[in-house]
Amino acid sequence: MWETYLRPASLEEALSLLDRIAGRARVVAGGTDVLVELSRGVKPTATLIDITNLDGLKYVRSEGGVIRLGALATHNDVLASPECLRSALPLAQACLEVGAPQIRTRATVAGNVITASPANDTITPLLALGAEAVLTSVEGERVVLLRDFYTGVRRTVLRPNELLRELRFPALTGRQRGLYVKLGLRRAQAISVVDLAIVLTFAQPLTRGDAVGDAVVSDAAIALGCLAPTVVRTRGAEDFLRGQRLDPAVCAEAGRLARGDVTPISDLRGSAGYRLDTLDALLAHSLGRIAAGTEASEWADRSRPVLLDTGTLRQSDQRERGAAFSGVVETVINGQPYRLPHAHNKSLLDALREDAGLTGTKEGCAEGECGACTVWLDGQAVMACLVPAPQAHGAAVTTIEGLAGAAGQAEGELHPLQQAFIDRAAVQCGYCIPGMLMAGAKLLQERPRPTRNDIGVALSGNICRCTGYRKIVDAVQEAAGEPSPPEPSPPTPLPRSGEGSGGGRPVARERPGGAGVSPVPALDPGWASNAARAKRPEMTPGLTRANDDSQAVARGDASAGGSL
Repeated sequence: MWETYLRPASLEEALSLLDRIAGRARVVAGGTDVLVELSRGVKPTATLIDITNLDGLKYVRSEGGVIRLGALATHNDVLASPECLRSALPLAQACLEVGAPQIRTRATVAGNVITASPANDTITPLLALGAEAVLTSVEGERVVLLRDFYTGVRRTVLRPNELLRELRFPALTGRQRGLYVKLGLRRAQAISVVDLAIVLTFAQPLTRGDAVGDAVVSDAAIALGCLAPTVVRTRGAEDFLRGQRLDPAVCAEAGRLARGDVTPISDLRGSAGYRLDTLDALLAHSLGRIAAGTEASEWADRSRPVLLDTGTLRQSDQRERGAAFSGVVETVINGQPYRLPHAHNKSLLDALREDAGLTGTKEGCAEGECGACTVWLDGQAVMACLVPAPQAHGAAVTTIEGLAGAAGQAEGELHPLQQAFIDRAAVQCGYCIPGMLMAGAKLLQERPRPTRNDIGVALSGNICRCTGYRKIVDAVQEAAGEPSPPEPSPPTPLPRSGEGSGGGRPVARERPGGAGVSPVPALDPGWASNAARAKRPEMTPGLTRANDDSQAVARGDASAGGSL
């Protein structure tokens, strides 16, 4: 996908490289957009400039009423920031909608802004919050309001030799309320059909969590995504709301007025007419939530969202031991050192499978959509298909082959979650299982007693193409030591042809001491369990082999089913 991979050690070096090869290189940080575009032939380049060594750009700060995000601040960094949850709620809500946890561990907010799609989640709240971008080059810095940053679909005013160094915006005050809402076709990994962000300023101070329906709106900022070539503000609705109280009629009228400020298109996710009707209802409903004081209701019972990040060893710690990159990837995989001289132009997924010979990690989509390639990189669950292999240089990688060892299990033993997958019959074709296990095990590290909702969030980036997820979720819950839901009751046996109430002889029923009547045997609800199989080995031909295959899949053995 690229030929040359450069990892500057300072901001000055990065800016010098950008200036020298301006227009012939691309900057990469999280890589979640760049690698997808390169694989599709969009904005191809022979040279990548990796800025992840620039630790001075990784921060989320609140200073003097202004929240500042460095160029390397990820969506997870925002979600882990108490100040952002408190004083930048629309942005935090948008960050939680970006991709899946394995994407949010790496994807940067700055990268989302630069990609410049009108469907990108974080642009909408940043525009409503009045954000500005600090652009830097060898020539100096300039500050651009985000409303002036976009010139069209995926087009910005960023110059070829410039780097977006920082995003900053005013923190919400005691007189303000905000909200971000997104309509997608599924609950995770979904591109917006419509999204919107609201920031309202009221004439008097407010008490957190209280209804504000009687308070007068003194100012309004409403940004709309997926409804025009760029994210736009609805001036008609904003002007109308000033001086109003948020009663149902006012909320409904604001939704109607917003329709006049957008020019939606029809595409695979929805028609233009559907988007207009949805905008009308969605904006009215969202204003109603602010009026009722429920805009932050989804955060009420959370200390912080699921991150799938327990990293304690960061790249900065590795660099102190002299891990400079010179074209050969030197890394530690499953506790063993690897030297990969031909991996500099590959994804981490390809390097693991082709160069390290670790084929337990699977390629399902190569676009970060399915989660089959989930591994741990310095303690973070990541999609290996979206990580440039050189970012593993000087880092620690854990794959499915090393999962048990990472948990301190003795050689030959399984990780508790691997065993639970076998016990709960959660392994089917096996292709998605390595990714499921890596995501689920990281959740258990982060939250030893997760709720079923936590499990759902943690696995939201992992697709099982065989069937449902119940047994997979049950397995995670069992590994956490929590009781799993009871097995469903067995169905009542249906009458045979010609039997039953419609005629013929009645269905035979078991009667104590009944002679000459064949009983209908009750189905064993534990039939699918390992215990039931152990009791009836003669009645389960093939299941012993299936159990062996499940163990092999859970370990990530290349010879197991689903290991193509």
